Amino acid sequence: MSITELLLLELDEENKKTRTALERVPADKKDFAPHPKSMPLGKLAPHVAQLAGFGLIILTTPEYDFSKGSIKPLPFESPAQLVKAFDEESATVRAALQATKDEAWKEHWKLSFQGKTIFEGSRFLAYREMFMNHVVHHRAQLGVYLRLNEKPVPATYGPSADDKMGF
Repeated sequence: MSITELLLLELDEENKKTRTALERVPADKKDFAPHPKSMPLGKLAPHVAQLAGFGLIILTTPEYDFSKGSIKPLPFESPAQLVKAFDEESATVRAALQATKDEAWKEHWKLSFQGKTIFEGSRFLAYREMFMNHVVHHRAQLGVYLRLNEKPVPATYGPSADDKMGF
């Protein structure tokens, strides 16, 4: 199996879990944050929904400078709107991933802000660390937000207290 084929399997599994978390986001809790330094739910959930677009950037460009980019924050209208945006972004990144040849994973990739380096390394590490791990991190935050708002937390790497998956 190629690197890309393995990453496609992972992307599909992680996307199912992320989609379920987004479906459960309470629309009436946009301003909720568990701590003053925490991102409010109305910013966190849309961020998760549109993160696949960042994966697309990693797969299709040699570098990205946030200060020159055109990523506009997705507004939070409803869970259905978040899922729709997520599905669209995910389909786009999946197609780009499918088209990525194994040689491309060794290519250099750089992330910066106003010329200051945030990340520099192989496209593979950028994809894993800056995209996939980023999604997993914020999805876990969503799980905490769901729990604190009495919403069912979806199973991720095994059953949750809410989704026992037949256990």
